[in-house]
Amino acid sequence: MELAYFSAILNAIIIGFSFFFTKIALEHAYPIDTLTYRFAIAFVIMSIPITFGWVKVRYRGKPLYKALLLATMYPLGFFMFQTFGLQNATSSEGGILHAFIPVLTMLLASVFLKETTTLMQKLSIFLSVFGVVFIFTMKGSSLEQLNLTGIFLLFLSCFAFAGYSVLARSLLKTFNAIEISYMMLGIGFITFLIISLTHHVSAKTLEHFISPLSNETFIASILYLGVMSSLITALSANFALSKIDASKMSVFSNLSTVISIAAGAIILGEEIKLYHIIGSLLIIMGVLGANLLGQKKVTAQIYIRNIIK
Repeated sequence: MELAYFSAILNAIIIGFSFFFTKIALEHAYPIDTLTYRFAIAFVIMSIPITFGWVKVRYRGKPLYKALLLATMYPLGFFMFQTFGLQNATSSEGGILHAFIPVLTMLLASVFLKETTTLMQKLSIFLSVFGVVFIFTMKGSSLEQLNLTGIFLLFLSCFAFAGYSVLARSLLKTFNAIEISYMMLGIGFITFLIISLTHHVSAKTLEHFISPLSNETFIASILYLGVMSSLITALSANFALSKIDASKMSVFSNLSTVISIAAGAIILGEEIKLYHIIGSLLIIMGVLGANLLGQKKVTAQIYIRNIIK
């Protein structure tokens, strides 16, 4: 169980930095091309141990149609909505809207998985969301100042991820985390490659598909997005979902907002103000509360000690 919580935290950290690297990659390549490259890297790397038999995957007799449905939510729906959304919104806004995933997941999990959460857990989830909304409000942003198309697409990416979390939680009783992750990455790579090549061939711009590979900044960003933000996050999220309720797992995604703020400060030199700190503390308190307050026999001290082991 400790490893599952570590995986959830690692997943949140990687996603927090992914908004920054996605924005960089989009400066050099089309959105679909970016997705093609990141999933190509992830799929090829994961194929190596499977091809040599170091890791076994077995799909015979398993509900593949459900796994295909899962892939339409994540990675296809999630990454397409996110990537196109970030064309019309900032990385900070992406991190902010990403914080609403726990609420959507909690609602879907209660309907489809019959997961139950205590009143204190519900309040903790909303506390973490409020922490993000607090940061958003204190920045002085409003809907009139934002690009509504980008915001809408980013919200759809959140809904797709919530659906994935719920369905994956169910499927991981039949598939293991590696089998689900490999299928997701393979479907993502093939789909994005077909869309990308079809677009460039029809527009006679195939050179635009290849030219980003000559840019070192693009390659560095794609390596992060492919290895860390596609491969590692798929494995860590699926492993965590095999051990933790979807509603509990999803609240860890709010930590990505804290990481995105830190990334903006460290890498871009953005100023961190008092409201950033207050909002981040609310988010962290909400994450801990959502996971601690439903445990009757485990104290907070034991829980925290197990996480940091």
